[in-house]
Order: sequence, then C-alpha cells, then structure tokens
Amino acid sequence: MATMTIRPEGRRDVAAREALLDAAFGAARLAKTAERLREGRLPAKGLSFVAHNGAGLIGTVRLWNISAGPGCPALLLGPLTVASHARKEGVGATLVHHALAAARDAGHAAVLLVGDTPYYGRFGFSADKTGALWLPGPYERERLLACEIAPGALDGARGLVSAAGRRLPAPYTKQDLAALVASLVRNDNKPAPRAA
Repeated sequence: MATMTIRPEGRRDVAAREALLDAAFGAARLAKTAERLREGRLPAKGLSFVAHNGAGLIGTVRLWNISAGPGCPALLLGPLTVASHARKEGVGATLVHHALAAARDAGHAAVLLVGDTPYYGRFGFSADKTGALWLPGPYERERLLACEIAPGALDGARGLVSAAGRRLPAPYTKQDLAALVASLVRNDNKPAPRAA
C-alpha cells in the first residue's frame, strides 16, 4: 500500500466520501437508525477525517454530537468506511484511533456507535454502559457500544440517545429564491436578504 495520510475532511472530499459510502453500504445506509441521529446535522466541529493514499480517498470517519440521555453529552462515531481494495491494511483502525484521540483532545468524554464488539472492542468500546440507553428506531441492542474517554462519563446515562450540535443551514425558501432572482434581474449586484 502507498503511504497513507489521515487529515481533516474538506469540501473537496465530499463527492469521493459519498461514493465510498454508497459503494460500502448502498442506499440502505440512509435508512439506518444511526442516520436519524445524523440527518439535518453537521458533524462535530473538527471531527471528520479522511484517509488518502497515492490513489485517492480510501477511508472516512465522522463524529457527531449527541446526547446519551438527558444531560449526558457524547459523540456518535460513524459511519466508518474503508475502500474495498484497502481493507485489511489497518486503515479503519488508524481512522478510529485518530478520531478518538481528536475527540479526547477536543474535550469530549464519551463516544457511542452501532457496531460489532469483536471489531470495536479493541478500541475500548463495549455494551457495558449502554443498557439503559435506546436509539430512535430499530437496532440490535448488543450492537449499541460506548467508549468512555473520561472514566465515569457514562455513569448513570439513561434514556433516549438524541441528536445534538450544529444543524445544517436551512435550505432556501421559494421567497428567498424569488428575492435573489429579482435582485439579479435588477442587476444591482446586491443580493436581496433572505426572507425571515
């Protein structure tokens, strides 16, 4: 394998990331319960990463702000994806280690995910502290895993895991677009303000 680098995800990575996710999970990825915690939200600030080699993007991981029950801030890891030709080369493990270190450095205390213990257990994830938590949709209870970055961060965590953090910008309304078109037609080079 060519030298791999991990770096923050940038705008130029979006198309390649989406293609990688589609290849790995197909359209069904958008129907997963974990997606309910991501939709309409932006990833946690500074916590989206991609892996590159000489041939291009070969892996991606993102962390999202969530609440592990009332008053218990945490992050959700996922999806973690590695290109099929780069699997078994440590790309996924490197991405997980990098993401957890960045989360720790940013002051986060806990990370949850929906995944398999045989894979994620080596990073400190287990179902030990998720028994009193539930997700907003169907999932296999034994696959709801957590890793405490700060010991005791999930002590007493209970209730519905819910989305938190930054929302995606609201899309333009018909009124916004009409005002923008009108301003362009006037050719005054000053776009009209968005409707309230």
